[in-house]
Amino acid sequence: MLNPDFCLDVPDGFDDSEAETGVHPVARKLFLGSSPAQVFSKAHTWVSEHDVHIQGLSWDFLDGEGEPHCLSMYFTFELRPAEG
Repeated sequence: MLNPDFCLDVPDGFDDSEAETGVHPVARKLFLGSSPAQVFSKAHTWVSEHDVHIQGLSWDFLDGEGEPHCLSMYFTFELRPAEG
């Protein structure tokens, strides 16, 4: 059973089958750290453990936080085709 918090809601009749303009769900993962090196080390470790295709990155500095360096990684999962 799917966790409803991890599902994408779309309107009834929504059709994204056109390849050129289709909608492609993208996930986001945050990596926080006290230094840029720590953030990139965490991201490197996580990516090496998962089959993902990175779509984009963004960087932020969160003033007043214990771990102010923040990397947002946008990705899709690289699902293996079903063997048949």
